[in-house]
Amino acid sequence: MPKASVKRLIECKKKDLINLVLDIEKYPEFVPFCFNAKIYENKDQGDLKKIIADLTIGKGPFKDTYKSDVVYNKKDDSIIVKNIEGPLNHLSNHWKFTDKNNGITEVIFDIDFEIKNKFLNSLMVVSFQFGLEKIADAFQKRAESLFGNSKN
Repeated sequence: MPKASVKRLIECKKKDLINLVLDIEKYPEFVPFCFNAKIYENKDQGDLKKIIADLTIGKGPFKDTYKSDVVYNKKDDSIIVKNIEGPLNHLSNHWKFTDKNNGITEVIFDIDFEIKNKFLNSLMVVSFQFGLEKIADAFQKRAESLFGNSKN
């Protein structure tokens, strides 16, 4: 299974970065390889925010939609995403947000997944870290353009 982790220090408020990640329907505006996004459920349950959403992702002639379960834990400022259905055998990603000094937020993003199609899965292994870096760059650029002057 492709696995990777990215850590970034971003000069934005932690709550703004969390809201950016949770604003799933805006992903097609700035996330590479994302063509469409739709939220089906969005509810608060105590310290948790639970979202069910579809993302249509792809590259070149390959495009597919998967449904995911997104859980934001307000106590520890983390977001966990698991696939529910679609072209993936397995998807697990974890976002962790931590306040640092001077208005900086540390964002750690871990992901591992397996595509049902073994051929596509083997192709993803080769370019996965590069693709993840592009996605992380897109989130950082979007955050800095929307919230760059804000401080924690």
